[in-house]
Amino acid sequence: MSKLTDIEIRGWIKAGERFEGRADGDGLYLRFREGDTGATWRFRYRFNGKQRVMNLGSYAVLSLANARKAAKDLSARVAMGYDVAGEKQERKRDAVAKIEEDKNALTVAQLADEYFERMILGRWKYPNIVRSRIENDIKPQIGKMKAEDVKPRDIDTMIQTVVKRGAPTIANDVLRWAKRIFDFGIKRHVVEHNPASAFDLADAGGKEDARDRWLTREEIIKLFQAMRDKAGTFTIENLYAVRLLLLLAVRKEELIAAQWREFDLDAAMWHLPEERTKTSAAIDIPLPATAVETLRELQRLACSSAYVFPARKMQSRMVPHIDLNTLNAALAKHIKPILKDVPNFTIHDFRRTARTHLAALGIEPHIAERCLNHKLKGIEGIYNRHDYYDERRKALDEWSRLLSALEKGRVDYNVIQLKKSKPVA
Repeated sequence: MSKLTDIEIRGWIKAGERFEGRADGDGLYLRFREGDTGATWRFRYRFNGKQRVMNLGSYAVLSLANARKAAKDLSARVAMGYDVAGEKQERKRDAVAKIEEDKNALTVAQLADEYFERMILGRWKYPNIVRSRIENDIKPQIGKMKAEDVKPRDIDTMIQTVVKRGAPTIANDVLRWAKRIFDFGIKRHVVEHNPASAFDLADAGGKEDARDRWLTREEIIKLFQAMRDKAGTFTIENLYAVRLLLLLAVRKEELIAAQWREFDLDAAMWHLPEERTKTSAAIDIPLPATAVETLRELQRLACSSAYVFPARKMQSRMVPHIDLNTLNAALAKHIKPILKDVPNFTIHDFRRTARTHLAALGIEPHIAERCLNHKLKGIEGIYNRHDYYDERRKALDEWSRLLSALEKGRVDYNVIQLKKSKPVA
């Protein structure tokens, strides 16, 4: 039996000649039946007394020489007792099963979203704090990975990325939430092991000691000057947020998520409801004139939004206000690099800054504590339910006058000087 040649094969195909099979020898033959879109190579052999046939591929893809080599290799495997057609079918089944498995496997992003919706929403007072860690720190690092494929080295890379950008406290938070998300995955039978379980705070940001950082008068002057110098990139809304955080001594999440319905600007008062405070205690916050002016300008910039700081772009989770990390990121990117002689500070340090300056202005401790919505301690806290609203208004007005002077780059030395004493925690 003569061997096939490329010339005669191309001639048959060009002429449109159809055939069931034309042999080349050693079990290899070419088939080009009616209805076939092209000629294909086939390999015929006997296994366990039965004839078996398998498809090798199209002539357009597999040349005559390569088809002969494939047939020779397959003949050798058959001689060694292997059912090559059965092996191919098994590989195909495994590949299809793997594709189906991959299609149904949850990514870390999907697992984190499910954890957030089932375990955080409706249970946590400030769910967007958790959402911020997921969106800004977990998803960018491992979000696209299949949850079951995440290894401890991936967790280590993720938390070290946060540490290297100078955010050890956030690194600790990221580790905590990663552990909880993967524990949730174990309960859901998505993963068998928690890749973050072996890590502790020493592997992330370390032990979180109580902070005592506060900004002096000179540092506040430099901060506002830097924000003005970067007006082209550091938005006016960001500057207003910093001003209000310093002036009112509220927590970042309380201000960022504030809605206009909480404010009575004509009465110069902000009603912060209990469900939005860390202490679960509602408080009426007196607004100094500077705060009212700032809020009216923010209301103009909000363009009918229900939120004081509406989202500035479409967000994956459609949070209606700016992300809780927006201000941190803007300060880190645009302001802190030009404050080279100012030690690092965080937004939460603004509350300690306000408390320390209130003390330096001679404000009574119990009034200053209520300005921060801290509960009074001991017997006084149990029996004294007076809210000191009028006293707090006078205190914040006095602090506002000093802060306004500092923002303008000057210090009114008629105001009581700050003492070089340990700051109020």
